[in-house]
Amino acid sequence: MPFTNVHNLTDDNTPLEQAFEKFTVDRPGRIIFVGHHLSTKTSFRCLIRRISLAGAEIEISPHLPVPTNFFLEILGIHDEIGCTLVRREEEKVAVGFNMLIDAEFLHHVIRLSFETSH
Repeated sequence: MPFTNVHNLTDDNTPLEQAFEKFTVDRPGRIIFVGHHLSTKTSFRCLIRRISLAGAEIEISPHLPVPTNFFLEILGIHDEIGCTLVRREEEKVAVGFNMLIDAEFLHHVIRLSFETSH
């Protein structure tokens, strides 16, 4: 069951991340560490497998650390999304977005992923 985060439940006790449709994008991205005074010097590449308005499923080398809170950057889009680690199982990482992303932004990510895969 992806995206289990008991702190973000809907009215019917469904985890918030399960309440939103997920889209497969298989898009490269970066995990950007939040440093002292919100500096963002350290980053690692990742692969964003699936995304929704509330979170994402990403893959990263199982040998690299993933902080509890970080920014996620999607290759080709210069906005950074504030994220919180929900679960990690080796290279598979489930994250929740600190705020729901805008539906137009999500559609842009999906379109960009579709256009570059064909």
